[in-house]
Amino acid sequence: MHANPFTLPFDRLPVSLPIFPLPGTIVMPGAPLPLNIFEPRYLNMIVDALAEDRMIGMVQPDPAAKDPRGEAIYRTGTAGRITAFNETRDGRFLIRLTGICRFDIQEEVPTVRGYRRVVADWSRFAVDYETGGRVPERRDLLDRLKAYAAAHRLQIEWDALRPLDDLALVNVLTTMLPLDVEDKQAIVESVTLEDRARLLGALLEIAQSPFEAGPGRPH
Repeated sequence: MHANPFTLPFDRLPVSLPIFPLPGTIVMPGAPLPLNIFEPRYLNMIVDALAEDRMIGMVQPDPAAKDPRGEAIYRTGTAGRITAFNETRDGRFLIRLTGICRFDIQEEVPTVRGYRRVVADWSRFAVDYETGGRVPERRDLLDRLKAYAAAHRLQIEWDALRPLDDLALVNVLTTMLPLDVEDKQAIVESVTLEDRARLLGALLEIAQSPFEAGPGRPH
């Protein structure tokens, strides 16, 4: 997955990196994520990231945390590298992140440019630099995806999914599908491919009805 010569080796991943907290938005290793950047603090973040190693950590706000300032975030996210960049005439950046590796947040560090920055612990996710991997339930996962897409009237590019190996398939689906914040986070925190595939399949089956929600989800 990380044959790209511009991707940093695992042992050279940065000690700290900026984070972009967005609910329902994650990026998994190897998957692309388009972003439209317009807030001044995040415009600063992109400029600074481009001047360094082009790495940004995608994290989700924690809706269950009791934080009067509304700044609580989950402690696990995924770092992506800016692999495409474009300016717009109205002062926005259109970028594409490609997921590299998940991380745990050790602590936040002070910044002066408005955005947040954290010290990252990569050690739990060295597996993200491994290639390949098999999912025994691939056909079952795709069947559940078809039922989920039909229930939610989602357009799926099936021709783009067919050539993906199992690892890429699970990571791309996790990144792109409109799953709940808690569901996406549960998959992000599942270390092995087998665990992520099993959880994703279970969530797709539960969510086949667009009206099903609430307690009882597998976490």
